[in-house]
Amino acid sequence: MKPKVLIVDDDEEIRVQMKWALGQQYDVLLAEDRAGAANIFRSERPIVTLLDLGLPPHPNDCGEGLGALSDLLGIDETAKVIVISGQGEKKNALQAVGAGAYDFLCKPIEMEELKFLLSRCIYVAELEKEFRQLQQSVRPAAFEDMLGGSPQMQAVFAYIRKVAKTTAPVLLLGESGSGKEMAALAIHRRSARKEGPFVAINCNAIPENLLESELFGHEKGAFTGAHTHRKGLIESAAGGSLFLDEIGELPPALQVKLLRFLQEQRFQRVGGRQEIQIETRVIAATNLDLKQAVADGKFREDLYFRLAVVVIKLPPLRERGDDVIVLAREFLHKYAAQNGKPSLTFTPEALRAANRHPWPGNVRELQNRVKRAVIMADGKRITEKDLELFSSSDVAAAATLKEARESVERELIQQTLKRHLGKVTSAAAELGISRPTLYELMEKLGIARQ
Repeated sequence: MKPKVLIVDDDEEIRVQMKWALGQQYDVLLAEDRAGAANIFRSERPIVTLLDLGLPPHPNDCGEGLGALSDLLGIDETAKVIVISGQGEKKNALQAVGAGAYDFLCKPIEMEELKFLLSRCIYVAELEKEFRQLQQSVRPAAFEDMLGGSPQMQAVFAYIRKVAKTTAPVLLLGESGSGKEMAALAIHRRSARKEGPFVAINCNAIPENLLESELFGHEKGAFTGAHTHRKGLIESAAGGSLFLDEIGELPPALQVKLLRFLQEQRFQRVGGRQEIQIETRVIAATNLDLKQAVADGKFREDLYFRLAVVVIKLPPLRERGDDVIVLAREFLHKYAAQNGKPSLTFTPEALRAANRHPWPGNVRELQNRVKRAVIMADGKRITEKDLELFSSSDVAAAATLKEARESVERELIQQTLKRHLGKVTSAAAELGISRPTLYELMEKLGIARQ
């Protein structure tokens, strides 16, 4: 099939002449105004569009032509548009190139020059198409929607494969945003219970006075407002998997009731007397140090050992090496397609800044930054500023290596303290240093204690 070329010009004689000159090599489509150009482009998707800037109802003004260019690029950001203008409109043609046009030609058109430009433009368009297809074909294989080629994540995948075949309770440990719920879902999908429900509850997101009813259900009249009996989430997970996120926040009274359920697979609804027996697989997760919580008397030791039959630790993103780049590109591919910007790429500086960033919010933070950058980016490349990350030039602005290192240390410590609400002990544990060392660093770097 011949490549499709759209000619947009209000002069019928010019349209006919160009169609006659190009008809042997190309399937030529014709439009005389902005609306017609958009309609034909949307339905036919020509590989190149030749666009005259002077279009009706204002043929002596470039406004309609520039508007048509914006329309075409809005339909397909990768569209190749060659602008045609008079000698006196060269400034407008350059403005069009700045707005996304591939190139421009001045009237009167030299047909050989046009044919050469068309062939080059089509060659570039086909190369870009092949490159996009190649990028999609070499995307890393996902493990139950989880990406990670680092040794740490490959170890996590290996654990999931093993434990999924059993019915043992699993405790997932890791910082917020590191993928604990996705790991729980992967265990469920790989288990013999995959056809059953996967029920997730965040123990920290529900008020304490409602949490027991949410988990275990209630009978009619059990409390004010209980007008009918209601199944709890544990009962809803029968035959499947129950995921208890933020298990470290479970109140002591409910820890006792949950322990009994784990031991006997039996429970009573709130206000009920009948024993209900169900079978479900319990997967718990927390970003707290449960052993320390046990030592502090905040978490029952017997419940901890019931939950921690198998423990899987999700590594923070900053410890996953090149996974940062793999995930960033995957999120870019996803959100660029959703927002009609399939040709968006990262600048090398953006990728370097992503590698340097400590990612206190882990994968969730990376996902949100890329999504926001895709929406807000003006050009065809996402920069470190679009990601709202500090660039190498920011560090290079420091007068000495010592100042550059202190700048990075200061940012990392401040973010860690913020994440732990100013608690120095837990922040020091995450940073892998002692509490006195962290105090010394805070004093040296001028970080106030709050």
